[in-house]
Parts: sequence; structure tokens; C-alpha cells
Amino acid sequence: MERGLKNVLVVSFGFLLLFTAYGGLQSLQSSLYSEEGLGVTALSTLYGGMLLSSMLLPPLLIKKFGCKWTIVISMCCYVAFSLGNFYATWYTLIPTSVLLGLGAAPLWSAQCTYLTIMGNTHAEKAGKVGRDVVNQYFGIFFLIFQSSGVWGNLISSLVFGQTPTQGTIPEEQLLSCGASDCLMATAPTNSTQRPSQTLVYTLLGIYMGTCSRGPSPRKALRTPCGKRASSRSIDPSYTTCALGIQFVGYVMICFSAINSLCSVLYGRISKFTGRAALYALGAVVHLSCIVALLLWRPHPGQLALFFVFPGLWGVSDAVWQTQNNALFGVLFEKSKEAAFASYRLWEALGFVIAFGFSTFLCVSVKLYILLGVLGVAMLAYGTVEYLEARQPARPEPAAGEQADTAM
Repeated sequence: MERGLKNVLVVSFGFLLLFTAYGGLQSLQSSLYSEEGLGVTALSTLYGGMLLSSMLLPPLLIKKFGCKWTIVISMCCYVAFSLGNFYATWYTLIPTSVLLGLGAAPLWSAQCTYLTIMGNTHAEKAGKVGRDVVNQYFGIFFLIFQSSGVWGNLISSLVFGQTPTQGTIPEEQLLSCGASDCLMATAPTNSTQRPSQTLVYTLLGIYMGTCSRGPSPRKALRTPCGKRASSRSIDPSYTTCALGIQFVGYVMICFSAINSLCSVLYGRISKFTGRAALYALGAVVHLSCIVALLLWRPHPGQLALFFVFPGLWGVSDAVWQTQNNALFGVLFEKSKEAAFASYRLWEALGFVIAFGFSTFLCVSVKLYILLGVLGVAMLAYGTVEYLEARQPARPEPAAGEQADTAM
């Protein structure tokens, strides 16, 4: 196995262990801490911190500490967020969410730039096209990374599955589920009640053990380095409302598993199909899901559909995850740190807006907003492809370009 691939695998498994814990917690925030909107507010604050961090921190931290220590320091911010969940109040969850947000942008900027540099370096040595190897490396990374959602949510589902069997959900509650959810002040039912504190502590203890075992990327990062519309804000209106919180983990497992498999698939076939075909696939699948969610009235008797929609969402999300990162690496090979920091900034802004309006907008309105954002995004992508096609062919970046950012 060539060295570049080994390093990619080390980084990928480090992220796998860290995000097995964080991903499971993030998926449950809006359901687990629904009192006074604490969970959604924490997520909004998190991405607000990421927004601020994206403007300043990634280039500064990477230049001062290098990729290895930038990733290690940033990972510690994620551990702090997990600790904050042990006593989840406004005074613990919000500050640790800010801290996580500040660490997220440097973490992802370092990771994305590193994979891009490793892909271009290997391509130059092997006489391959740089963008093809970069696509392949991102596909491998997201195959391993996205599987963290499988393990993290499996853990939460098994732990919360120890609660007594819940009774039939009243038909009145089902009428306000799905796109019909307008945040009515209905009393909590046995499908939305919070699990016992003992089970919550058990889950957090397992997650802390997982993220503390995340390997330091020290060995993999000895080489020099420079560095989504979300469904989470609408998930409680479908799965938690109609089935109960104990099903959230299983639904997210379906999403993560499909996302993971499609990520490696897209990384391998992109050199044959081109990225435009994959973007078109993602847009069509995403559009179909949004329209279907607007029309669907979730009911416990339609159990299969609760897994079909997350699976299809994973098919489209894998396009955005792999192709966006690879596209930035190709378009901005001489300014990778700034490009990926800018990418995370706008991504964080999208999350902040989405979680911000999720506390007062009807689900149907949120879905219409997603439709509009998807349309604008595809128009912007088409413009990028058009402008790129008019540019003269650029030479593949040389491995020596990273010399200025050596650790």
C-alpha cells in the first residue's frame, strides 16, 4: 500500500472515532434537549462559532502549529462539547458549543487541504491526473468518516432501546407531524419524553470512551500541509413525532450507511462520469425528497418510509460532501487554506440560518426554503462550471507547493 493512502486511512479512522461520539450527540440534540429549545439553540450557537472561526482561525492555526497540532487542538474542542452534555444546561451546553464551533473550521480546513495535497503528490509520482486521485482520497475518507454515523447512532439506539415499550401514539399528535408541524404547544407524549438520566449518562460515558481513543494523526501528518442544506432541523417533526426518540438513531444509521457507501462510489466513478453528472444526480434526488416530504403524512404504519427518505437523502448528501471538497481543491490549488476556510464559513452560515429559523417556522415553510436554496445552489454551480470551461487548462499542482507550510 502506497504511503499516501496509508496516511489518508490513519486520518480517516481518527475522524471516525471522534465523530462516532459527536455525531450521535448532534443527531439527538433537538430531541434530547427540547426544553425551551436548548438543543436547537446549542446547534445554532455551534455553527455560529464555526462561522466566526472560519473568518480568522484556520490559516493562523495551521501556519503556527501545522496540520498535526491544529487537528489535535481542534479535536479537544469536540471532547469539551461531549463533557458539556453530562450536565446539559444553558450555562454548560452553550459555551461548549461555541468552543466546538471555534475548533470545527480549523479541523476541517486542515483535513481537506491535507487530502488535496496528498492526492496531488501521489498523482505526480504515479503519473496520474491530480483531480482523479483527490476525488478517490475524498471518497475513501468519507466512506470511513460517514460510517461514524452508523456506529454512533447504533450506540444511542441500543442504549435508549432499554426504555419500556411505548404505547400507541394518539392520532391527534400524528396530525401535527411532518410538514404539518407548526410548533404547536402540545403536551409531551410517551413518544417524545426524554429518556431517563441514567440512560443519558450511560450513553455519554460510552461516547467519551470512544472519542478519547481517537488516534493522534501524528504519524500521518508528518508531510507538509497548508489545509449542507440540513435535514436535522426537520427530523424531530417526522421520526420523533410519529415513532419516538428511540427510532432516531436507527433512521440516522440508514442515512449514514448509504452516505458512506455512495461517498466511496462517487470517488471512484467521478473520473468516468465527470462531476457535473454527479451534481445533477444529487440535485434530482434531493429535489424529489423535498417534494415527497411536503406531501407525506408520517404514520407508524409506514415504517419503511422512515428509512427510505434518509437513505435517499444520503445518496444526494454524498455528492455534496465528496464533490464540493474535491471541486474546491481543484479550483484553488494555490490557496487551499483560504478556500476551504471560506467553504466552511458559508456552510456554517447556512446551518446557523437553518437552525435559527427552525424554532418558529412551520416545517412546510422550511422545506420550501430548501427548494429555493437548492435551485440557487445549482445555478451557482452551473456558473462555476461554465467559467471553468472557458479558462485555459491549468497544469497539475506540483508537490513542492506545500513546502511553505511544512511543520
